[in-house]
Amino acid sequence: MTDVKLPAIIGNTMLALDQLTIALGVPRDILASAGEIETAWNNLPGVLKKIPPALRTEGMARMCVAVASGLFDSAINYIWNSSIIELREKVKRFGLNVVEQITGKSNFDDQSLLDLKDAELLSLCLKLNLITEDGYFFLDHCRDIRNNFSAAHPVVGKIDDHEFIGFANRCAKYALGNEHNPVGVDIAAFMVAIKGGKFSVEQKNQWVQRIGKTHEAQQYLLFGSLHGIFSDPSSNEEARVNSLSIAAEFAPNFTPKAKSDLINRHHDYIAKGDEKRHKASQQFFEKLGMLALLGEHEVHSLLSNASKRLMAVHQAFDNFYNEPPFAERLLQLSQQAAIPDTVKEELVTTVVTCAIGNAYGVSNAAVPYYQKMVKGFSPSEVEIMLNLPNAKTIAGERIKHYASCKNRFKGLVNLIDPSTVPAKAGAAYKLWTK
Repeated sequence: MTDVKLPAIIGNTMLALDQLTIALGVPRDILASAGEIETAWNNLPGVLKKIPPALRTEGMARMCVAVASGLFDSAINYIWNSSIIELREKVKRFGLNVVEQITGKSNFDDQSLLDLKDAELLSLCLKLNLITEDGYFFLDHCRDIRNNFSAAHPVVGKIDDHEFIGFANRCAKYALGNEHNPVGVDIAAFMVAIKGGKFSVEQKNQWVQRIGKTHEAQQYLLFGSLHGIFSDPSSNEEARVNSLSIAAEFAPNFTPKAKSDLINRHHDYIAKGDEKRHKASQQFFEKLGMLALLGEHEVHSLLSNASKRLMAVHQAFDNFYNEPPFAERLLQLSQQAAIPDTVKEELVTTVVTCAIGNAYGVSNAAVPYYQKMVKGFSPSEVEIMLNLPNAKTIAGERIKHYASCKNRFKGLVNLIDPSTVPAKAGAAYKLWTK
């Protein structure tokens, strides 16, 4: 950076300030004292040196004039406005189209950027790795000072020369300077890589390592991007696989904030009536073993649909060969969340019906999945199961009319731990375990 040499102003301006305040009949101390002005003025070149020459615009000139006049509250407003303008330019240079993709905000354009509040802009810059965590902390503190001590709003107090220089130095270093952020992920490059072809093991591990080292704010943004890519109907299969494989590495350690962000994105699809993205998002949560986060209503829907598909396959031709993948999926779904009361009867009836088979036999490859589900039945689900032999259902009729189905049902009952049998079903349990 080039040095900045400011002219001497003390001898020329102090007399004018004294005469001005006398003429208006106001106390001289409404403005900074001569000593404060001199201290701030002498320290300004060091601050301005950190700012690239191209950014030493009229805002910087106005700031200097304000300092020379003892108006530190106006001076911090000028350098803050210049900082916000430059941060917006950094976002533009990053690419508004990329910001739109990774934030999920549709039609994110110049006006959308202008509409962001200062706090929102700082948060976005942190997520995009345009400022460091330290930079975000100090600039957010500057934002608070600007809102309470600058000429932009009614002030709650005055700042002195040292406080002004500290404020200006932070703006120059973290917003206006060319500070390099050594930690973080190049999001634009990451998006290109995700969509560029299926990751090799080495490539995947490299991205996982980089994401693991970056700060939480950017991690949250990246996790949301992975969810968005997976849920986007226009994404190719390789991009979806890449997104899921990266997300799976971090899912077991997702913080409450990360989970909350993903749930909010999922619910946005519901609110917008975007059925394709909603269904894909459900699959994303399912693949990561996080269905419990979606709420009882959606878990009910997924379990009910999976039960219906399994029953349909079971009733169809060649069911012994076709059942296993459908049985496996129902098992996986049932293990991820507590089964809602509203779907318990349907699920239990489906599992037992398929597990006892028909007069011709049972799908042997699917039996292990059925047995695991029966072993995991809750007391209320055990009660439903033990009532099936007397119910007017497919399972009830088969148990009554086919000895093989009856024996298989008895075998299922024997898989149940006695401690999970409710008192109301105790007699039926004893009957089938004789």
